Amino acid sequence: MASAHPAVGLPAWRAALAGTSRDTRDTLFMLAVIGWTILPHLLRLAPWVAVLCTSVLAWRARLAWRQAALPGRGWLVLTLAVAVGLTLLTERTLFGRQAGVTLLVVLMALKTLELRARRDALVVFFLGFFLVLTQFLYSQSALTAVAMGLSVWGWLTALTLAHMPTGRPALRTAAAVAGRAALLGTPIMVALFLLFPRIGPLWAMPGAGARTGLSDTLQLGDVAQLANDDSIALRLRFTGRPPAAEALYFRGPVLSEYDGVRWRVDPFAPLRAGSGPSPAESQAPRYAYDMVLEPLRVPWLPLLDGTRALPASSSPLALLPGQPDAEGQWRLARPLGERVQVSAQADLQPPATAALRPAERRALVALPAGRHPRLQAWARTVQARLGASADSGARVAALLAYIRRQPFVYTLAPGSYGDDPVDEFWFDRRAGFCEHYASAVAIGLRAMGVPARIVTGYQGTDQLAVDGWYAVRQSHAHAWVEYWDDARGWARADPTAAVAPERILRSEALEPPPGLFGGAMEAVTPGLRQQLRRWAEGLDQRWSQWVLGYGKREQFQLLGRLGVESPDPATVARVLVGLLAAAGLAGAVWAWLDGRRRSPWQRLRSRIARRLAVHGVPLAPSDSLRTLAGRLQARHGGVAQAAADALLALEGHRYGRSAQEGLPAGWWAGFDAALSRVPRDNRAR
Repeated sequence: MASAHPAVGLPAWRAALAGTSRDTRDTLFMLAVIGWTILPHLLRLAPWVAVLCTSVLAWRARLAWRQAALPGRGWLVLTLAVAVGLTLLTERTLFGRQAGVTLLVVLMALKTLELRARRDALVVFFLGFFLVLTQFLYSQSALTAVAMGLSVWGWLTALTLAHMPTGRPALRTAAAVAGRAALLGTPIMVALFLLFPRIGPLWAMPGAGARTGLSDTLQLGDVAQLANDDSIALRLRFTGRPPAAEALYFRGPVLSEYDGVRWRVDPFAPLRAGSGPSPAESQAPRYAYDMVLEPLRVPWLPLLDGTRALPASSSPLALLPGQPDAEGQWRLARPLGERVQVSAQADLQPPATAALRPAERRALVALPAGRHPRLQAWARTVQARLGASADSGARVAALLAYIRRQPFVYTLAPGSYGDDPVDEFWFDRRAGFCEHYASAVAIGLRAMGVPARIVTGYQGTDQLAVDGWYAVRQSHAHAWVEYWDDARGWARADPTAAVAPERILRSEALEPPPGLFGGAMEAVTPGLRQQLRRWAEGLDQRWSQWVLGYGKREQFQLLGRLGVESPDPATVARVLVGLLAAAGLAGAVWAWLDGRRRSPWQRLRSRIARRLAVHGVPLAPSDSLRTLAGRLQARHGGVAQAAADALLALEGHRYGRSAQEGLPAGWWAGFDAALSRVPRDNRAR
């Protein structure tokens, strides 16, 4: 009764699936795996890709459910042509990462509409494995690895089902076989990961991992827009006691050219080497730190201010100079497209310069004619009141005192400004973010004749460390002022500390209001969102440190702990070749043993053949059980009817609609009893 109604007691969807043919079930499973594999791509590609692929997969599922005929090739060619045209329209090319992935995803969906032969299924399988790899062009996080690991398991299960053509094997059985196969290959995968020689990349995908970040220009509103991004820009860990939060300035682009609207970097700064004291000569205390940098948008390394010696890195950095340039910037030949870990020391001081040349001084006090007349006139009035003997520090103090006296507001949403946003901010609105304050103070100092520039980067970290690592987020993006003092050289002035001291002293960055889901979570369980975020970021940090950060240095350290003295690339290669040779030998032995091993069905056929040979009934390798039953009846007549019926029942058990593995309960005892009534063949005896 149970075998006649296999869907009794199952959920509705499982009962409906159990009533379908095996081909329908396997097709629906493969479509589900395809959907899971391409889902992350659909969230980042053009909207038409999601609409097209979802429609095609739903159409293919409907055809499979109804066991209807597949569409003709004309529809496929037309749809493909439309997809190519839309790709050209949205990506402006058919080459490159984004366009290539778009076409791969569309081709995967369309290929399901021509699954007419085993060859087509194999093409879909291996295209699915390739699409799994393309996910890592966008993200190499732990979450992506787990999701794609499930995807690989699904594709292995689908491939296993394709190699089990008889009967109706359960999905659970195929998944178990695929899982065991993956587990058998895991030791080799781990050995290759740990011991394969680490060499520099032979090629790089331009901007493969770049995302929102600092820019080499600044216009009012840019940093406030960046501060709405709560993603992690870098992580920081100190070897000893960490310095105070207000001393943590991560130096990015230095903007010293101003055209009245936008601040820009000096393009000739990399040509002027820094002339400050070396770390050994500096009197300020130095802090050793490790930093994990996420992919960057600009070719700058936002290291701690005062990092003067070349940092050690887990992977080669593109043409990184041996020291920072004259403005204290660490520049790369191209933006950092991958996560990298560096180790360095910093004294947390601005760069030292022996003196400013007259041309440099003129450039650093220059202001465009006709711009910000109110602020320039006010600054000259303050300078006259201070007197000609006032140094640069006194002029900076006057500007900061004005900010403290007036009702300035520190906000992410100051609203839109008019044609002269600096004058309007300084005298009328008095509401802005760090770039408003830094820009106004720098312009005021230049109007007083003090060389000044704006430095962008990050300030502060999260207050709580995760496994000893402090997170620096895009919301910690900051802009401050550096001015020239004839006695001290370059000095830092942060106007934000005058209006919002908690931002600098305790690293309390402004946060945008949470969305609907985040607000609901905070209302139900206050603090849960932050706890979940810290847990996820801690997991991602461990993944970054132990997996993504595993490089040549960690490889040599591992070999050293295993007893290898003075490991080098040649030693790594020898160890890897030895392990691969041992694995190959073990595989050959296993294959030899497996070739001599017979399946339970083969052993049962041999047992039946030996038993029937006694009664003069031969069994050829190509004979089916039905052929054997007919031969038994033809030789012995009605006395062999019961034994022949037992053979037919076994054939139905193995190859029927409800086919099952194994031997039915009591079958051999019944077959043996029926065969005992059949006369024996004396010649066979």
